[in-house]
Amino acid sequence: GLAELIGMTVLDSGSTFDEQLGVLEAHYDEFDFFFLHYKPADTAGEDGDFSAKVASLEALDRRIPRILGLEPDVLVVCGDHSTPAVLGGHSWHPVPLMSRSPHTPERNVEAFSEEACDHGALGRIEAVNLMFLVLAHAGKLAKFGP
Repeated sequence: GLAELIGMTVLDSGSTFDEQLGVLEAHYDEFDFFFLHYKPADTAGEDGDFSAKVASLEALDRRIPRILGLEPDVLVVCGDHSTPAVLGGHSWHPVPLMSRSPHTPERNVEAFSEEACDHGALGRIEAVNLMFLVLAHAGKLAKFGP
């Protein structure tokens, strides 16, 4: 819904994340920006199923090399909100964010977790600043800031 609202082209991507990745690979050279929605982790959190949430995040992690094989200018992995299994629903907690690009400084962060992300190069940011950072890390801005 949101993608259509802001004018993005919505491609028929099937019903599994692997099918979505196939569509990404097939259309990668046609667009400057892709958004993939990985629902299993959110669903498991809403169901209060911690083990399923961990398993779904591990399954996503195994697919990251497939995305990196396309050599994106920037790869951002994040949630759209926090959904802790212990609460069984959306919450106010910070959302971990990972950004990878040639312009992202490395900080020897060994894991993708709330605690590890606090020690990363981006630290804590407001969500409204995310797209500016993505564009900057992709080298798509003539100037960053006012």
